[in-house]
Amino acid sequence: MPDSSVDAGFAKILDGNAPDVIATSHALRAAVKAAMPDVVEEVDFGNGLLAFGRSMAMRDLLFAIIPHKSHVNLQLADGADLPNADGSIEGTGKRIRHVKVRSVEAATSPAVRNAIDAQIVHVR
Repeated sequence: MPDSSVDAGFAKILDGNAPDVIATSHALRAAVKAAMPDVVEEVDFGNGLLAFGRSMAMRDLLFAIIPHKSHVNLQLADGADLPNADGSIEGTGKRIRHVKVRSVEAATSPAVRNAIDAQIVHVR
């Protein structure tokens, strides 16, 4: 059953963004939820993101969707430890890395699906 408060909060975070950023954000959300149907979601207004995890305890967080002016970051909680053969995982954080997603098509690409799957496998 969809959580209307998360839906409303996500819409509020996306409000004012370019239509392609909004569409890409929704496509990424759908991709994460398809890969992990039991994922827990929470809107973080302070950081302007939608967080995903097994729970909202810090140790259980797995992903976040963070809209930017011309792209959307799919944050990977363990990105530094994930396989990155195609180089799509970016960043210099000790643990957290991200994939820059610039279109709905990219949100459903093999590179993004592989990053999502790798994050899920990493925590099992």
